Order: sequence, then structure tokens, then C-alpha cells
Amino acid sequence: MSNTKIPGLSFSWRRALGITKIKREFTKATGVPTTRGGIERKIGGAIVNAIFKKR
Repeated sequence: MSNTKIPGLSFSWRRALGITKIKREFTKATGVPTTRGGIERKIGGAIVNAIFKKR
């Protein structure tokens, strides 16, 4: 979704404020995803590993 009427030109207030960079750095440092899909994948993987734990 773009706020401008010029094709190919968009503005992201999150990138302008540095939120994107902070989230990326947090994810790389901790290994905890910040997206909903990433969190769901990580939790799902942990549950599957707990159920089918190799002995």
C-alpha cells in the first residue's frame, strides 16, 4: 500500500523510524522471530519435538 501516486515509489514509516532494523537485530541476537508466522513455526516445531523426542 503506497501513500504516493507515483508508481514504484512507496514510503514506510516503520523503516523511517528504524523499527524494521530494531526488529531484525533483535531476531538475529535472540533467535526469536518477530512475525506471527515465524512465532507459530517456532512454537509448532517445539511442540512436535517435545512429542516425538528422539531417545
